[in-house]
Amino acid sequence: MAIVYPVVLLAAIAVIQASMWYYARQIALTAAREGVTAARAYQASPADGAARAREVLGRTAGDSLRFPAVTVGSTGERIRIQVSGTAQSMIPGIPGLTITQSASGPVERWTVPGEG
Repeated sequence: MAIVYPVVLLAAIAVIQASMWYYARQIALTAAREGVTAARAYQASPADGAARAREVLGRTAGDSLRFPAVTVGSTGERIRIQVSGTAQSMIPGIPGLTITQSASGPVERWTVPGEG
């Protein structure tokens, strides 16, 4: 039992840590997608998307995604929002894994038939 118990405990901690990483990853991806959706809207700006992503992070991240940062890039025709942060660590003294998720999409714009 003295040999098996530490292995089982280590496996349980590894599963919990992997779950915390996955959850933080999903939070970052959701914030990036929500930000892109807001920024893609007709006559919206990239700042609107960044604000929406930060709002989603404020509601959902809690302690699961620490030190979140939102980066926005736009070419005029496409918008890209990247959310990064650190997943919470179960082991004291060891920093969590870095999370980076992004989403992109075309910006809605008015077009005239026959023009590119």
